[in-house]
Amino acid sequence: FACLDIPVVAAFLTSDVLAFVEDLDDTFKDKRVNDIWLVDFYAPWCGYCKKLEPIWNEVGLELKTSGSPVRVGKMDATAYSGMASEFGVRGYPTIKLLKGDLAYNYKGPRTKDDIIEFANRVAGPTVRALPSKEMFEHMLKRHSVLFVYVGGESPLKEKYSDVASELIVYTYFFSASEQVFPESITLPELPAVVVFKDGGYFTYDEYEDASLSSWVNKERFQGYLLIDGFTLYELGETGKLVAIAVIDEKDRAEESDRLKTLMQRVAKEYREHFSRDFQFGHMDGSDYINSLIMGEMPVPSVIILNTSNEQFFLPNEFIGTVEQLVHFINSVLNGSAQAYGGDGFFQKVRRIGFDARSTVMSVFRSSPLLGCFLFGLPLGVISLMCYGICTAESDYSMDDIDAHKRDGLTGEENRL
Repeated sequence: FACLDIPVVAAFLTSDVLAFVEDLDDTFKDKRVNDIWLVDFYAPWCGYCKKLEPIWNEVGLELKTSGSPVRVGKMDATAYSGMASEFGVRGYPTIKLLKGDLAYNYKGPRTKDDIIEFANRVAGPTVRALPSKEMFEHMLKRHSVLFVYVGGESPLKEKYSDVASELIVYTYFFSASEQVFPESITLPELPAVVVFKDGGYFTYDEYEDASLSSWVNKERFQGYLLIDGFTLYELGETGKLVAIAVIDEKDRAEESDRLKTLMQRVAKEYREHFSRDFQFGHMDGSDYINSLIMGEMPVPSVIILNTSNEQFFLPNEFIGTVEQLVHFINSVLNGSAQAYGGDGFFQKVRRIGFDARSTVMSVFRSSPLLGCFLFGLPLGVISLMCYGICTAESDYSMDDIDAHKRDGLTGEENRL
């Protein structure tokens, strides 16, 4: 084997990996009927698609070697645009798991582990059974948020199954009998839907919590999170306001730790008051927040975001105690806090200008020479054009004046 040419070995291994990702064409619709497929709809010119390609090959290899029933493929959505349209592809790359007549969109981070987790979750049963206490304890340790239906056949179980089919793209759903729970867990009545998270458990109440789908969607996150740009996008789908302690994890200043602790305490101790309307967490650094509010956010500080309309709220006093933080949150809840930002016309125009400026600045920061070329060359051409136009007008005017002078001079000579 040592005698083999290295490029030959590399080519062999690459082709072996690619064999687990099938190239799909317009015959795919007919042959996919009895299989579960994970498909990457891509465009050859798309930079994000090219970045995903090596990750996608790893996904195909791992799912195949692990014995998963999921087959992995990729389709050029520009070459087979009709097929892509049938599956609702609107951008590139689009990842879908196709199972029977259903197509599930993947909206998570584009990493191998996250994509594989999604595929295994959606490919399996929408509701998984927990047959024993040992299995329940195992799943409780494995999942930070665990939804369980408890009881026999009922209209609530049918609703739970429907919600599981809808939201399986985000989280797992389980069912169990009351006997699998420890004695410390007591439910007010059966059947019930329970979520286990944050070291406790909470029961769905159809009279207080509106629809089961809405309740599950809001409860699928832990009460307190480390929030980044992707998580914030996901939280937007819950309809909750997001209360964030903006801190600097690298600078372990006492103020940052104190503000983070205050937010954690409010999330836990005031869950009953705020959990339906607020999600709590902290964000490392202010860069992402600055891009959202189109301004400079001091660190550490507190901000509440309404992702549905791009509004944000800032405290008008120093937040030094739990009581002050609770007062600020209540002022947002009752509408007395001043709202900034929004999605009005003026803000949209301002956003266009801000994004344009940010793009220019990022180009100059990453490559000053490229920035000078991209923006200096057009400005130089425009300047030369303006100069040429102005010079031409000036020359014409001087000639015209000289002509009039000559005409005037001639007229005077004739009179003399």
